[in-house]
Amino acid sequence: MVRTRIVGAALAALAVAGAVVLPSASASGDAEVASPRRGPLVIGHRGASGYRPEHTLAAYELAARMGADYIEPDLVVTKDGKLVARHENEIGGTTDVSTKPEFAGRRTTKVIDGASVTGWFTEDFTLAELKTLRAGERIPEVRPRNTLYDGRFEVPTLEEVIDLSRRLSRELGRDIGLYPETKHPTYFQDIGLPLEPRLVDVLTRAGLNRHGAKVYVQSFEVANLKQLKGKLRVPLVQLVNSSGAPYDFVKAGDKRTYSDLVTPEGLREIRTYAHGVGAAKDRIIPRDAAGFLREPTTLVRDAHTRGLIVHAWTFRNENTFLPADFRTSTDPAAYGDAFGEYAKFYATGLDGVFADNPDTAVEARNSR
Repeated sequence: MVRTRIVGAALAALAVAGAVVLPSASASGDAEVASPRRGPLVIGHRGASGYRPEHTLAAYELAARMGADYIEPDLVVTKDGKLVARHENEIGGTTDVSTKPEFAGRRTTKVIDGASVTGWFTEDFTLAELKTLRAGERIPEVRPRNTLYDGRFEVPTLEEVIDLSRRLSRELGRDIGLYPETKHPTYFQDIGLPLEPRLVDVLTRAGLNRHGAKVYVQSFEVANLKQLKGKLRVPLVQLVNSSGAPYDFVKAGDKRTYSDLVTPEGLREIRTYAHGVGAAKDRIIPRDAAGFLREPTTLVRDAHTRGLIVHAWTFRNENTFLPADFRTSTDPAAYGDAFGEYAKFYATGLDGVFADNPDTAVEARNSR
């Protein structure tokens, strides 16, 4: 009964705000949230990356089997123009490239979004070369058990992730959605390997560039989402970090920051090209200097009032990532009270969560 009242109230509030009805023609596409559902979406963040090395087919598959509604491939590009799933184009920390003597000479330093980065970069490798590498756990000090799977999984292409989602949709009897992110779009445009036309092409060839496809496309930058609005028929999501500014703003000399994007004026602008906001958790419930949660901001309500959905990132089970309220020990790798954190955030009425541990997010949603 309690759960029914909560979900009903949330849907009613969204209906008043205009977020449960289909968006107007000014939005970028239909939304899966447009029909009543049991609660917020659960998005497998880089797959089930709390249990398997991130951005591998194994991580994506596990996320779907744990109940995730969507799986999230971050997209970068290879030297020969293929989209692959990696959190960054620098792959020294997520593959075994550093152990390959044949690639030792490709270690270099580049400036990515204004920051100097040293390592190995996807744009310096063909897809065939990347396929000789194997993925590894990105944060072994926090997730040592995941290192058991180091060296077992390839770097997947976007097409392979799509094929996996379709196979699992058939097997599990429910649609597994895709939630790709364009990584460093200005950088890739500047080096002549733009992500956007390649993403449009892959989605179109897969029959997913259409209204009603279970796909969201997200970006931390603004200009490329505005470009994609005229080419994609799926919803777009503006990512908003807890600090800083979109790199395309920085490069163009635009003084606006992510904080400006979540003002009423900023949200109104987002509504002209996107369907939602992908907000860092601190934008929804900030933490104080000691790491404890403060009162929620008005972001969820403000976004809903302007017809935007809100998906929050990133939810993880380990103490090191949790607010101080929900840490259970001083061991950073031990699990804390993740259910307590989910309860706080679900109560804000947000529309979805990016979770490294999708099973925890689903259980927290189902037990509300």
